[in-house]
Amino acid sequence: MPHDPVDLRSDTVTRPSPSMRRAIAEALVGDDVFEDDPTVKDLENLAAEITGQEAALFVPSGTMGNEVAILAHTQRGDEAIVEYDSHIYNYETAGAAVLSGVQLAPISTEKGWFSVEQLERVIRPSDVHEPVTKLVCLENTHNRKGGSVTPIEVMREIREFALSRGLRVHLDGARIFNASAASGIDVKEYCSLCDSTMFCLSKGLGAPIGSMLVGTHGFIKVARRYRKMLGGGMRQVGILAAAGIYALKNNIARLAEDHTRARRLAAALAEIPTLRIQPEEVETNIVVIDIAASGMTVEEVLLLLERKGVLVVPFGRTTVRAVTHLDIDDEDIERAIEVFREVFLKAVK
Repeated sequence: MPHDPVDLRSDTVTRPSPSMRRAIAEALVGDDVFEDDPTVKDLENLAAEITGQEAALFVPSGTMGNEVAILAHTQRGDEAIVEYDSHIYNYETAGAAVLSGVQLAPISTEKGWFSVEQLERVIRPSDVHEPVTKLVCLENTHNRKGGSVTPIEVMREIREFALSRGLRVHLDGARIFNASAASGIDVKEYCSLCDSTMFCLSKGLGAPIGSMLVGTHGFIKVARRYRKMLGGGMRQVGILAAAGIYALKNNIARLAEDHTRARRLAAALAEIPTLRIQPEEVETNIVVIDIAASGMTVEEVLLLLERKGVLVVPFGRTTVRAVTHLDIDDEDIERAIEVFREVFLKAVK
């Protein structure tokens, strides 16, 4: 019998487990715009508790969570500092400019986080000709930097500096639970260093949809209004919130398994002569593979892998990305390794 593809395109491709589906089917619902959906309230309370924050807001996507946060923290004409390869700067369709009227100031980094010295150089002086620097946006783990984990010491330094300059800090923590699993640092500690944090339920945690935005009661009150403005006011959404509750209660501890499998994949692929990868730099569940030495294009590689039952995504001119998740087991990893060997060792011959 043919196998299902080994789908390593993203941790967003997971499907609800039978237990999660039962939770969805049995969920109590209300109208969340009226703030009377009991399951959404339970999810928001649980998210606030897990992150050590005062309050939380359920949003349809991580992008909406980030954009709502920028709206809540800034005014039109302000500037927000971001990392050059960050999701907010690259993958949210210029949302900060269109929705908030905010200019983004990107800082290029090696690993996905900037230093206080780099921050200080881009903060605007008080000058009528220039935008007002208002917000610092961090990303942990960092997608385009191969799932790198921002050191907690760096976040502490940035937080202290931001407070001294009157700046707010927002964390795109789409995969913050992966950061916690890799570092051993509680998610509460990461979130305590930010004015707001967004994290996804629909990535490694395995829910079918949804993200959480957490912060103070005052911040969430403002964010709720902006969520409605952006069309994110949902009605009987407890059926989705139930999946989020299940994910938070059942799928956090197992994230370390994804990291182990990603390291296994990276170590095996590093032995293939035409692939360039640094296994020691794989900290979480993202593996970035440089295929330049193979002489093939990314498009050719994607097609060859897909024909043999392995799915990855383009991640640059000469790189592809593989992401492990709860629907990938040890057997899938070994199948993927064998397919990579067939494709790239054959190319060598």
